[in-house]
Amino acid sequence: MKKIHLIAGIIITVFVALHLFNHSLSILSVNTHIEFMHKLRLVYRNPVGELVLLLAVITQIITGIKIFLVNRKTAKHFYSRLQNWTGLYLSFFLLVHISAVFTGRLVLDLDTNFYFGAAGLNTFPLNLFFVPYYGIAILSFFGHISAIHYSKMKNPILGISVENQSKFILVLGVSFTILLLYGLTDKFQGVEIPIEYKIIP
Repeated sequence: MKKIHLIAGIIITVFVALHLFNHSLSILSVNTHIEFMHKLRLVYRNPVGELVLLLAVITQIITGIKIFLVNRKTAKHFYSRLQNWTGLYLSFFLLVHISAVFTGRLVLDLDTNFYFGAAGLNTFPLNLFFVPYYGIAILSFFGHISAIHYSKMKNPILGISVENQSKFILVLGVSFTILLLYGLTDKFQGVEIPIEYKIIP
């Protein structure tokens, strides 16, 4: 089960890394973000790419929850617990996020682009949910990678211990979280969110 979880995790990690990089481009401009998104969609929005990604996510959620239930009482080290709890949150996030994206696409007939995510982050009181919802998800992604790195790596790199490497990944995650949330706020560039994306006027 752990091997299946790992394979699905690698597929998702590649997508999420590109997805987060895509979001970081919003710091440059919304148009830059959307233009790069359209290029990525040639891969993950075609039928084969989307099916592979969905199967990987479903597999990751099912195996991840099973692994969490097995390991939750035996995980004693900080990084073991970090891997367990960040994995559980990511399972929750993936389930909710993908459901929301498909609802936006198929029910609300919206292009689930920059504005789809930014609308919730910039609408009170929805942002009371969406800021921590997205923020913890990004932190959990980096936290999960940090924990796996700690468990798999054996040797220092350039004299940097494995533990310090993992700490660096965590710090990078905090920095990236702040950057992405900042880039998705309408106050940053004076971005006007189209009315169709505003659930609450």
